[in-house]
Amino acid sequence: MGAVGQISRVEVLMSDIQLSRIRLYFEDRGTGVPILCIHGGGGTAVGWLMYADELARLGRVITYDRRGCHRSERPVPYLTTTVEEHAEDAAALLEGLNAIPAVVIGRSFGGEIALDLAVRHPQHVRALVLLDPAVLTLDTEAEQWGRTLQRRLHEVLDKEGVDAAAETFYRLVIGDAGWASLTPELRSILVANCPALLAEMDGQWFRPDTESLARVDQPCLIVASEASPPAFRRTVERLAPMLPNAHVNHVPGGHLISPLEPAVLSFLRESVTPVTRSV
Repeated sequence: MGAVGQISRVEVLMSDIQLSRIRLYFEDRGTGVPILCIHGGGGTAVGWLMYADELARLGRVITYDRRGCHRSERPVPYLTTTVEEHAEDAAALLEGLNAIPAVVIGRSFGGEIALDLAVRHPQHVRALVLLDPAVLTLDTEAEQWGRTLQRRLHEVLDKEGVDAAAETFYRLVIGDAGWASLTPELRSILVANCPALLAEMDGQWFRPDTESLARVDQPCLIVASEASPPAFRRTVERLAPMLPNAHVNHVPGGHLISPLEPAVLSFLRESVTPVTRSV
């Protein structure tokens, strides 16, 4: 059962949807071309709140908590997961909400999911925005950095517990300033989502092949942060040439790239504008 709220004069539907595989919490605001926002590792739809109303000026914005995260169902046990599993969840969500095709915005791990969604269900995706996508397996050094991060997460978990493990992970990924910029509510949610983060890190890592990526011909904007860990920039350098209709925009700041960056908003405006054909 859903509830309708008012946030900054934009009507928001807040509800759960029971899919065949999982129950997901979602928020639906605005009208027009669907814009699906997929959060990063161990994240939450709360992370999109400061952007959602502005994005809803362009279309119908759908944010959700991925499986295992915050208000969505967490399978028991939930020890590992895959990008494929989350891509199938996203596809089922779009189908259940009659929101096909959608412009899909994916941040970090969410960028991997958005990309895999386009590979597996191309008819579901109108265009892609990938914010520092974490396809670390495309580059040897980037993958090594990711595996070191994974080991560090478990080391701190074993010695200091969940709270310290989650905080250590995010400080290494988004930086001390990025962690400090989060609201106390959001930091608390990320800590509580640590079991989901562990399942994502410990699951089978996304390894897209060149042929699959070459078939992703939807318009694609990849946004790379100049101050993110170098592994993300290396990933973007590898990924961009593999996608036939992608271009890259570099922005200042850290890994928490805003979807309200001018290049993103310009791309979204083009993506949600109906194509008119001259007679």
